[in-house]
Amino acid sequence: MTSFSAELRERAAPIWEAQHAHPFVRGIGDGSLPKDRFLEWVRQDYVFLVDYCRLFAIAAGRAPDFATLVAFADLLAATAKGEMDLHRRLAAELGISAADLEAVEPSPTTRAYTDFLLRTATIGEFAELAAALLPCMWGFSEIGRRLAERGRPADPHYAAWIDSYADPEFAKLAAWCRDLVDRLADGAPAATRERMRRAFITSSRYELLFWEAVWTLECWPA
Repeated sequence: MTSFSAELRERAAPIWEAQHAHPFVRGIGDGSLPKDRFLEWVRQDYVFLVDYCRLFAIAAGRAPDFATLVAFADLLAATAKGEMDLHRRLAAELGISAADLEAVEPSPTTRAYTDFLLRTATIGEFAELAAALLPCMWGFSEIGRRLAERGRPADPHYAAWIDSYADPEFAKLAAWCRDLVDRLADGAPAATRERMRRAFITSSRYELLFWEAVWTLECWPA
């Protein structure tokens, strides 16, 4: 029997394959990505992660059981203390100061994506929250794995980027989130499952838009 998360992935397949084919992702993989695009990703992903931490905090507070609460608290700590520090170090290596990083203004896509996630987390069902956050973790894990299978580029920053998201420990986090979504969908009313599908598809679309935004150096028109 196909799991609910596998069904979600199948429904979103055209969106996810568009991510794999995106010039930003391909450029990371073969080392041809212009450095200004990578710098923009570092900046925008940093401000995205700030709100992603808030999402984990809300998830911990709304968790239906203690084990899930602890898991989201651990994700919050790992992101806030681990991944954010890695972004700061990477930014420093690329010439972006800590002050400049903290002053980054979210692009229209970054702001729309995080607003969607936080809105879902606060007024949607917990099951919707879980479905909405899954595409980010799962998608980066899949991208990292696929790129790693093709070999690392010569650029050390791009190679390290691939290694971080191809890491088996990161894949375990994505697997845990898939399992959570499957558990929440099991026995849920049809209306809840449909809202979970919509949340997953919307986040998948924002993931694709995020790559496009950093590729085009998206900015506010005025």
